[in-house]
Amino acid sequence: MEFIKPGTYIDFMKYRGPVITVLGLMATLSLVSLFYPGPNYGIDFAGGTEVQLQFRGDTTPSEVRAALEEAGYARPDVISVEGEPNQYIIRVQEVSSLPEEQVEKIRGSVEAALGPGVLQEMKVSPGGDKITLRVSGEVFEQQLEEALVAGGANVRSVNALAGSRDPRYEAYLVGVADELTDQLTQTFGDRAPDGALRVEWVGPKAGEQLRDAAIQSLLYAIAFIMLYVAFRFDLRFAPGGVIAMLHDALITLGIYVLFQKEVNLTTVAALLTIMGYSINDTIVVFDRIRENMVRVRDKSLRELINISTSQMLSRTLVTSLTTLLSVSAFFFLGTGVIRDIAFALGVGILIGTLSSIFIAAPITELMDRRLFNRSRG
Repeated sequence: MEFIKPGTYIDFMKYRGPVITVLGLMATLSLVSLFYPGPNYGIDFAGGTEVQLQFRGDTTPSEVRAALEEAGYARPDVISVEGEPNQYIIRVQEVSSLPEEQVEKIRGSVEAALGPGVLQEMKVSPGGDKITLRVSGEVFEQQLEEALVAGGANVRSVNALAGSRDPRYEAYLVGVADELTDQLTQTFGDRAPDGALRVEWVGPKAGEQLRDAAIQSLLYAIAFIMLYVAFRFDLRFAPGGVIAMLHDALITLGIYVLFQKEVNLTTVAALLTIMGYSINDTIVVFDRIRENMVRVRDKSLRELINISTSQMLSRTLVTSLTTLLSVSAFFFLGTGVIRDIAFALGVGILIGTLSSIFIAAPITELMDRRLFNRSRG
């Protein structure tokens, strides 16, 4: 399919100034948005608890959100589960994990209640919703519960574990999901959910580690792509390709922030995909420029860029439109995470098509003119 007639010549370099100005302004606003209002980190990065609940009566997301805010939860996120009436995914910033100081206080309380040498081992689950205790002899469950409560643990029940060599006990604590469900029961009464269908959590430290790992993955991708372009072509092409790729990812992330969409591991996957798509589109243009540098020796690099981009314009439009149509289907027909990643990919495809033409190629021409002192026609 040919959208552009063969032999068409468009002076793209003539319009690079205004387009770069607009794209540069968008990139600057995107960079500012990372600091204000700042990304809306999901529980993957910020830490928090995600609970899926099924209400027994008709409710609306705004009713549930208002009830949670009244109960003291800051900025709760309430998402309707499509196809499931009155079923919601609720995300809050609170987590059940116990700080080290409280764990030591609980340990000290148990040791004092049981006596010296009785408590052999105490483990707290990463989610902070269960404490496992190994003791040297039989103890009363009521005694353990009182010791845990005295140490500051919000105990729901204490049960002995059967079948272990040493006496072991598990203390189940009241977690964020339990407290949240109790609050909703007080507000909605008969319409309230019976219990949580699913509970997931990420601690603040784990969230910070995931965020750091995500940033490292982006930096590694940038470094290796830059090396690939430098070896695949030559050094003058690498900066333009990498800057265009960074520009696409930055603007996509900035639009995500401005729309206050949740930034999580799925967003990072989308950004890596956009970077790969952007550099692929750029390399196609670069490859044609390099071919024409051998075939046409009486033209300046500026003219070669115009010729090469004009020759590849039909291919670029067909590829971008086809990909955009596919992504649009996921956006309009998908739900939840699928829709968010489709939104990011759609923005990245549009911006990436422009950056391949008006950022990567002009920067390559600038590098060639300023640093490599090419003297063509």
